[in-house]
Amino acid sequence: MAQKGVQLDRESFSCSICLDLLKDPVTIPCGHSYCRSCIKGHWDAEDHKGIHSCPQCRKTFTPRPVLEKSTLLADLVEQLKKTGLRAAPADHCYAGAEDVACDVCSGRKLKAAKSCLSCLASYCEEHLQPHYDSAPLRKHKLVEPSKMLQENICSDHDEVMKIFCRTDQKCICYLCLMDEHKGHDTVSAAAERTERQRELEGSRQQIQQRIQDAEKDVKLLQQELEAIHRSADKTEEHSQKIFSQLIRLLQKRSSDVKQQIRSQQEAEGRRVKELQEKLEQEITELKRKDAELQQLSHTEDHSQFLHSCPSVAALRGATHSSSIQIRPLRHFEDVTAAVSELRDKLQDILREEWANISLRVAEVDVLLPQPEPTSRAGFLKYSCKITLDPNTAHRELLLSEGSRKVTLMKQLQSYSAHPDRFTDCSQVLSRESLTGRCYWEVEMRGGVAVAVAYKNISRAGSVTECVFGSNDKSWALDCYPNSYSFRYNNIETSISGPWSSRVGVYLDHRAGILSFYSVSGTMTLLHRVQTTFTQPLCAGIRIYSFSPGDSAEFV
Repeated sequence: MAQKGVQLDRESFSCSICLDLLKDPVTIPCGHSYCRSCIKGHWDAEDHKGIHSCPQCRKTFTPRPVLEKSTLLADLVEQLKKTGLRAAPADHCYAGAEDVACDVCSGRKLKAAKSCLSCLASYCEEHLQPHYDSAPLRKHKLVEPSKMLQENICSDHDEVMKIFCRTDQKCICYLCLMDEHKGHDTVSAAAERTERQRELEGSRQQIQQRIQDAEKDVKLLQQELEAIHRSADKTEEHSQKIFSQLIRLLQKRSSDVKQQIRSQQEAEGRRVKELQEKLEQEITELKRKDAELQQLSHTEDHSQFLHSCPSVAALRGATHSSSIQIRPLRHFEDVTAAVSELRDKLQDILREEWANISLRVAEVDVLLPQPEPTSRAGFLKYSCKITLDPNTAHRELLLSEGSRKVTLMKQLQSYSAHPDRFTDCSQVLSRESLTGRCYWEVEMRGGVAVAVAYKNISRAGSVTECVFGSNDKSWALDCYPNSYSFRYNNIETSISGPWSSRVGVYLDHRAGILSFYSVSGTMTLLHRVQTTFTQPLCAGIRIYSFSPGDSAEFV
């Protein structure tokens, strides 16, 4: 019953708004008391009505009453606090398995409100009060409740570890400083915390800056993605229109050819039919005359025969058949040949331009180019099969091993004539057009130039027109026995590097990177080119006319 009486007393001095003991109590005209801040907040919310009420009895006041401190209630509340009057805590105030419990409570422990790093103990609100009231205890460091306080105790000396040893990077107590850590670089744990806190703030600033930069990049990429979608849709629409126009143009030309063929067929048919009809009339007339002459030939009266017999000259007149010339006729086969020739030309144009279109599509890349590989295994991920085009090979060169090896020969090879063939230098190009990222290796014997070139490089003419590296359409690594040099646009650059019979070539067409490597036990960069490639490239090989039998093979 005593406990119940105490609880009733507490209720008598509690604010009906916050349900806690009155703080800075005030009494309004109806007699009810509240915390100043609670009733003030309640009336602030009613200001727009112009009428203010009591939360308990609902009595209204106009105008808003002036709040005066209730001195008596304030003294009584302070006295209750000093005598330790407390309400029975609610269940949610007791410490559970996951909570930090008050180290002072006896029996069922309350949740800790704070932990003290000086006392190495945790306190509930009631037992924490001395840390607020006592001057010496107010100097203690209070933190959020922690279960890790015992980790601040030295396991060897049972003392608080307030020192940090920078030599061993660990916290120690003052007795450790006198013993195993004597002479070490030590500072107070607080000083080390301050310094590391500064570093931590610096790291956080860097992280926050990186977050901002990344968020900005994400936004830019999103905008770029939207732009790509718009551009792709628009380009697809325009491309379809253009191809539809081409298809309609071809269909119209096909219709025109068909109409011309049928018109010519009809015209020639009419002409032949007219001539045929005339010949048939002539045949009928000739048959009639032949019958008359036959009858005349049987006449026994000589005078009548001579009188009726026509002159020989009259029978020798020209006939329609004499105008017909017998010759071999091709009819419309020449038209078929002309259309076939047109088809072949269109196919050649489409094949050449398709590579250019594919290159333009492949060059759409909003991201930065990927870094060049750093190991041979990394390069081999981009390896591509290279085969040589026999239609481009000079007649001194023999292709073998499935057109992957080229050898300089004494005798000229019996290649057929072809407009793509090199005629003035012993060179050959690959069949493949190279775009994107590619890597290949060449095993050499003798003097060899390992090159890349545009397909439209000249096949004949002066050195600057057709030789790899002597113009702005080709790049060449000249590999002599035990030395290298690089040539582009007829400018030669000497290269120092470990000589090897095998050279690796790395091409990143989009990024405009062309690199040559010496390949042995390791890969050594010989030369790197940074430029802009405007067309697909072909791999090329030139073999110097030093010694027949010199060769190069794609491996």
